Amino acid sequence: MKPAAVEYLRPGNLGEAITALVGGGDEARVIAGGQSLVALMNLRVAMPALVIDIARLPELIAASEDGDAVTLGACVTHSAIEDGQVPDPSRGLMPHAAASLGYRAIRNRGTIGGSLALADPAAEWPAVLSALDAEAVLHGPDGRRSHRCDGLATGVFETVLRPGEIIAAVRVRKLSGTARWGYVKLCRKAGEFAQALAVAVLDQGTARVVIGAANGPPLLLAAASRQLAQGGDVREAVAADLDAAADRHFGDFERSLHEVAALRAIAQASA
Repeated sequence: MKPAAVEYLRPGNLGEAITALVGGGDEARVIAGGQSLVALMNLRVAMPALVIDIARLPELIAASEDGDAVTLGACVTHSAIEDGQVPDPSRGLMPHAAASLGYRAIRNRGTIGGSLALADPAAEWPAVLSALDAEAVLHGPDGRRSHRCDGLATGVFETVLRPGEIIAAVRVRKLSGTARWGYVKLCRKAGEFAQALAVAVLDQGTARVVIGAANGPPLLLAAASRQLAQGGDVREAVAADLDAAADRHFGDFERSLHEVAALRAIAQASA
């Protein structure tokens, strides 16, 4: 199938994009890499009347580094992160995760902000950025605000974004020189969406263990995070965290995959 007729707009700056998005209301959609939206439009699952292309806005493709953090524009591509074209605050975690995302053609177009805004449960960036305790910078008709990436997604393809808001950037604090991390993605073959995804980050006595592809937003394993930070036995903690997530309705096989992924990621971070 082909998409329905649509009006296409390429604004000159972020302010113009927000004005157009507000004016278009429910019939307007923002497009950057288009790796998800175009597929939905081709199937006519999504039929916006107006598509606002923000992919080339200078403020959204920029990357900057300050003393303790790196800010990546929302339209920085997966391949730019993979190839080291932007600063890496994660000591290799983000380039490693980017390389596992889809295929090279997808990584050349897809963007970090687009992944966060779509909030696909199987997506890599929401889980990785939650584990890194990163912040999303949101711009809208009421101005600028920040929101932790942990909690940005509120459900399946649902976020805290307000009408007219656009994710403009992601701010990631730099890991220390002694930080360690683990990343495990389980899928049937390379390039596919994850069936289970786990990210563990250990830095200066604090830890975060997050699983993705979890029937909803990324899930922080609080007990496992505490045990990883303290150097304790994490196996029972992971099981307890998954028991506490009854609202995710994991089947037995699905739960087993998440448990294996989490334990492997923790083992990598502990090595």
